[in-house]
Amino acid sequence: MKKNKERRNLLSIEILGLLLGLIWISPFYLMIVNAFKTKRDIFSGVLGFPSEPVFENFVEAFIDLEFLKSLFNSLLITGFSIAIIILFSSMAGYALARNKSKLSGVIFFIFVAAMLIPFQSVMIPLVSIFGQADMLNAGGLIFMYLGFGCSLSIFLYHGAMTGVSKSLDEAAIIDGANRFQTFWYIIFPLLKPISVTVAILNVIWIWNDYLLPSLVLNESNATIPLKMFYFFGQYTKQWHLALAGLTIAILPVIIGYFFAQKQIINGVSEGAVK
Repeated sequence: MKKNKERRNLLSIEILGLLLGLIWISPFYLMIVNAFKTKRDIFSGVLGFPSEPVFENFVEAFIDLEFLKSLFNSLLITGFSIAIIILFSSMAGYALARNKSKLSGVIFFIFVAAMLIPFQSVMIPLVSIFGQADMLNAGGLIFMYLGFGCSLSIFLYHGAMTGVSKSLDEAAIIDGANRFQTFWYIIFPLLKPISVTVAILNVIWIWNDYLLPSLVLNESNATIPLKMFYFFGQYTKQWHLALAGLTIAILPVIIGYFFAQKQIINGVSEGAVK
């Protein structure tokens, strides 16, 4: 009797999981299927398969989206932003965790409190200041991402440092290493799991961000989300081209996750254990 009840509960969970999976995947199904249709086929039936796949949609969307240029801009901005966020946040988290003083406590509290400040409240003065400094470009955008991404990243690195023994620092200093060498060659490699977690959180945010690039960048150096905004504005009623462009835009994320899924899963799981 008990086993039958457990089986029914397990079956109910599996059915619920299947339904949730279908709900989650349905937008991707609609996007991909309709990307291969003509405009007439979309309006005649959204859910059905295309009568004859139209690959020209992707060619036209690829050209009009200037995909390679937009992809390069997104990769450049995201890559540099993640690199400097990890570099500066890890060093700051290490310094604040190792130097136990009132000043370091106040600085850490300021970084944590900064996570509560919404971007919209500083949006206009930030853009105004960077405009006066002639930094409304990709470099200025990366600098902004550093400022907005450091708070959570420092918080995570500071927490991870509590699991790293101070005896490692003392042993390295006895062997003649300075503080920077101790951090870079001894401590930083041990922070790889939390570095992967920080990279994932910030990549998701920066890669998909639209608001900040729309305030800083122009159409000539737009990232993929910003270029998609211009693209949809141009093809509002031509859904076959818009959906083809959207399908192309999500391919880099899928390909990136496919090749890095092992490192991502290991990094997140190890970071959770720490």
